[in-house]
Amino acid sequence: MPSQNANRQIVFTQKNRAELSDCPYEPPKEDEVVVETLYSTISNGTERANLTGDTNISIYAELKEATFPRTAGYSASGRVAEVGSNVTSVRPGDAVVLSWSKHKKFNTLEEKNVVKFDPAKISFADAALCHIGTFSMAALRKTGLEIGESILVMGLGILGQQAVMFAHAAGAVPVIAADPLPERREKAAALGADCTLDPTRSDFAERVKAMTSGGVNAAIEVTGLGSGLNECLDCMARFGRIALLGCTRDKNFTVDYYRKVHGPGVSLIGAHTAARPQADSSRGFFTQRDDISSILKLLEHKRIDYSALRDRICSPADCSEIYRSLAEDKDFPVCVQFSWEGIK
Repeated sequence: MPSQNANRQIVFTQKNRAELSDCPYEPPKEDEVVVETLYSTISNGTERANLTGDTNISIYAELKEATFPRTAGYSASGRVAEVGSNVTSVRPGDAVVLSWSKHKKFNTLEEKNVVKFDPAKISFADAALCHIGTFSMAALRKTGLEIGESILVMGLGILGQQAVMFAHAAGAVPVIAADPLPERREKAAALGADCTLDPTRSDFAERVKAMTSGGVNAAIEVTGLGSGLNECLDCMARFGRIALLGCTRDKNFTVDYYRKVHGPGVSLIGAHTAARPQADSSRGFFTQRDDISSILKLLEHKRIDYSALRDRICSPADCSEIYRSLAEDKDFPVCVQFSWEGIK
């Protein structure tokens, strides 16, 4: 096993600055697994908020002030390096999806946060997208989508693009994808959207209603903006359902609940990934592990294609420049991953 100083991790050392730093290797406790990370995925919105010193980064409480250093990364893949004495589901050498990991060479996690997969059928790069994909999967399940119903995905970052993929695979018709950026709309079209629209156009809601016989049955709001929610509400059919997936960091916005929610009977559904069962999946409410297993099946049977989602694979050694771009560039690519092979 590596020595105490053989581990590396990406750390936000101060506002808008990232460094690849040395950190200790943590041997596993009896119920833990050490995984040598091969790929990790950047979650643009969450990591930008941490990098830029946002104080509203948790659903539990808002910080009084931004403090550093901060660490990030929660969706990765790799091979098991070491297991604790009570671990039974994996063994050294197994390929696994990691949940709630870090951008880190060796991650030490509870056994429940690793899921085994077959690397002969699914690439490590694809597997590193599975945990973040469960966020979109859970939101789609909560809408109660039925085959043949229409759906709107508002916001086409990494979560919105996966929502488009899953909605298409689940039989939604049409899948309407909305984002102001044309390159994101083009990506959504390649991933399964039947129609892509610019939500800033004055006739946006009219166009959605025209192609859905009066309004969409379901929507996934991923922008986290009040304007995004208002635009979704303007597009809904009577008794429509909206899953609120985007993190709403700005609380100061207004919704006409009386006319847009109460009157048409629209359901607003909290869809943060923490709002899921820890055990025992049921209709519309799957556990994290069961959602990962579902995504692995979709990948294995070619129902979704993560290669079409991926934009760049970078080295963690280049993290300073990559995160500078994330902080400053509004057009930062949707899906950027780190390859940890070669990092010592």
